[in-house]
Amino acid sequence: MSTVATNKDAQQSDALDFEAPRAEELTALLVGRERPPRPSALSASLTFGWRAMLKIKHVPEQLFDVTAFPIMMVLMYTYLFGGALAGSVSAYIQFLLPGILVMSVVMITMYTGVSVNTDIEKGVFDRFRTLPIWRPAPMVGYLLGDVVRYLIASAVMLTVGLLIGYRPDGGVLGVVAGVVLLMVFSFAFSWIWTMFGLMLRSEKSVMGVSMMVIFPLTFLSNVFVDPKTMPGWLQAFVNNSPVTHLATAVRELMAGHWPAADIAWSLGWSALFVVVFGTVTMRLYNRK
Repeated sequence: MSTVATNKDAQQSDALDFEAPRAEELTALLVGRERPPRPSALSASLTFGWRAMLKIKHVPEQLFDVTAFPIMMVLMYTYLFGGALAGSVSAYIQFLLPGILVMSVVMITMYTGVSVNTDIEKGVFDRFRTLPIWRPAPMVGYLLGDVVRYLIASAVMLTVGLLIGYRPDGGVLGVVAGVVLLMVFSFAFSWIWTMFGLMLRSEKSVMGVSMMVIFPLTFLSNVFVDPKTMPGWLQAFVNNSPVTHLATAVRELMAGHWPAADIAWSLGWSALFVVVFGTVTMRLYNRK
């Protein structure tokens, strides 16, 4: 018995002697290796933007609001108001399409807040906050992914508009300039909804509050008619609305003009949205 016990002790001692150097070597290897560099702010944001695109890939129904909805908006308002307001559809579409393009894309931005709120409820953001990345990257990634959706909506609406008679005098360059300005504004405007997505407790609340803000802002503008036909008190609001400045700038760019004042106002509003609502969003995100 003593011989057997001695053999077992010897085997255990040999195993420990073998494992100890190996463990020390592994520890030295791990400690000695350099840590991979932290991803840059741009790299992290693009990664989260790609995540947003993959969500669309797996749930393609999310594209309904950037395909069917814009087509419905263009056709409905063109044929509903065209004859009454401009005498013909072909005449009205020249005024309406840039405005309805602005209105539709700006309205679509509200879904950013819904997506953020849904991920928070699932606990996804708890994991994001533990990663060694630029803190705003998840939010910026959401917005970058949504810019692709806005581009799809713009392409769909312009295609439908061209089919029913829209002819931009500014040509391709004017259209591209108008769409780029719209994308910049929409990216900045979406920070409002990320704030609501973090602040409110359910996606239904986010949708309800977003509708209350966005409907007056988009309809009380020069999207459908010239503000000169409105009462004076209403003109004061409409003429200073960010949506009015944006719609005018996009309309004029696509018509081949350069509305410097309205472009400056649109970019100024965009900067204000990012500074104010971006700051509030990140404070809520860090405390959530």
